Amino acid sequence: KWRVLIFPKGNNVEHLSMYLDVADSANLPYGWSRSAQFSLSVVNQIDQKYTTRKDTQHQFSARESDWGFTSFMPLSELYDPSRGYLVNDTIVVEAEVAVRKMVDYWTYDSKKETGYVGLKNQGATCYMNSLLQTLYHIPYFRKAVYHMPTTENDMPSGSIPLALQSLFYKLQYSDNSVATKELTKSFGWDTYDSFMQHDVQELNRVLCEKLEDKMKGTVVEGTIEQLFEGHHINYIECINVDYKSNRKESFYDLQLDVKGCRDVYASFDKYVEVERLEGDNKYHAENHGLQDAKKGVLFLDFPPVLQLQLKRFEYDYMRDTMVKINDRYEFPLQLDLDRDDGKYLAPDADRSIRNLYTLHSVLVHSGGVHGGHYYAFIRPTLADQWYKFDDERVTKEDTKKAFEEQYGGEEELPQINPGFNNTPFKFTKYSNAYMLVYIRESDKEKIMCNVDEKDIAEHLRIRLKKEQEEKEHKKKEKAEAHLYTIIKIARDEDLKEQTGKDIYFDLVDHEKVRSFRIQKQLPFSTFKEEVAKEYGIPVQFQRFWLWAKRQNHTYRPNRPLNPHEEMQSVQLTVLIAGLDLLSMQYALL
Repeated sequence: KWRVLIFPKGNNVEHLSMYLDVADSANLPYGWSRSAQFSLSVVNQIDQKYTTRKDTQHQFSARESDWGFTSFMPLSELYDPSRGYLVNDTIVVEAEVAVRKMVDYWTYDSKKETGYVGLKNQGATCYMNSLLQTLYHIPYFRKAVYHMPTTENDMPSGSIPLALQSLFYKLQYSDNSVATKELTKSFGWDTYDSFMQHDVQELNRVLCEKLEDKMKGTVVEGTIEQLFEGHHINYIECINVDYKSNRKESFYDLQLDVKGCRDVYASFDKYVEVERLEGDNKYHAENHGLQDAKKGVLFLDFPPVLQLQLKRFEYDYMRDTMVKINDRYEFPLQLDLDRDDGKYLAPDADRSIRNLYTLHSVLVHSGGVHGGHYYAFIRPTLADQWYKFDDERVTKEDTKKAFEEQYGGEEELPQINPGFNNTPFKFTKYSNAYMLVYIRESDKEKIMCNVDEKDIAEHLRIRLKKEQEEKEHKKKEKAEAHLYTIIKIARDEDLKEQTGKDIYFDLVDHEKVRSFRIQKQLPFSTFKEEVAKEYGIPVQFQRFWLWAKRQNHTYRPNRPLNPHEEMQSVQLTVLIAGLDLLSMQYALL
């Protein structure tokens, strides 16, 4: 059950404050949580198109049972009678809530269930994770990254190529989700930068430019252009005189309008739409003065990997703010850019290449202009099976979920009492496609190539295998920590070293004395043999004194161990001595 919390005079701010709250949170079972995306609106009672609406999403729990907006809208606007929000001393508030089904986070194993692993989120890096997964699953791109020259002396945090190689290797061979900190450090981002939501398109361009620069003069020079670069021509053609002006430009991605376009083809139609330059807007042609002209864009060629950025965000001049376009926008599984006799192509374009594309990935933005979440639906082999890459979790998804459900628009929710009200409840979908990646059919075999260990530099394999072994060793040590205890040994040499010095207020410097990690179940006599090996002191010449901790936090020898205590296990000796199991200290005198 949900309720809306409203502060009509503001929650310590000069704005209306409004939050969504879990009404029955006190009665829900221990450890409950609900993931919901929702919108809150103050309806404009004069003209609904000026309704103020904000949307977001949140993981609700007992500790965070309400979420929303402290500064929803200025009080000056709300209480201004001419604005239409307050009519007859009444405001109308609407809330729309959709609870999302959650995968059990704790028990789900992405590698086991799907064969793929996710990427850890550093705070607000889901936009980067979705892009990295998309690029990783373009095998030709991954292979090129592996073939970039790096050396064993490079540090991943200071080298973008090595950091990306390391990340891709772990995505390919790790059993668990992979961290991106080394990569963001190589970008020169500090912690604050990681928590800033950057733009997917901006990151894609910056990353590709940096890689393109690093590939110069290497065996993989030109890979970025070969994969992603297309060309179009901007032309102006006079109608009444013989004058033309052409300018060729390259692109790595195309920005397509969503607003006013029902699908990708409508966006391409708009992209190549001819603009008339006439009246006050005539074109000044060289040697011909002002002339009526037509202006437009046509494509010379498309790249093997076509990246389409959908313009879901735009500036609303009426509201003086950025808004998200959640309109329904369709995109096909197969995109034919040669349709209608190649109407998108320039007259001198190469028509021998068939521009038929297959959808490879759909990057999704869920939420509103003030925040949200990114994830990606990808077909890694271009087969029927889609996968959802949502930070650390990877799940199998059906085509409808990955494809049609990302068109956006409105969704009708089933009616609870069909006979009570015949008007279906329509809910705006705040999760929708933000970027599309298509792969050209004729280049599919080359791009979806095989990538294996022989493509990975030997120094990188050695480094990462060593890293993995160290991680496994630490994991094992942690799992077995309860079976061991630490015993510190201070000898008379250690006491002499410290005597007469004022640098440390104790008999020895406890940080410098030798520590032994010993299994608790071993006999104390075995520990004495370890000491004999370390110091060359025969067992029969060893005598151990227990140390006592004093009120001023220093230690002093208290009493020697007796023969009976030395016959017990290490654990029992510790218990008899009544000391802390993890930091026993002896003096060997």
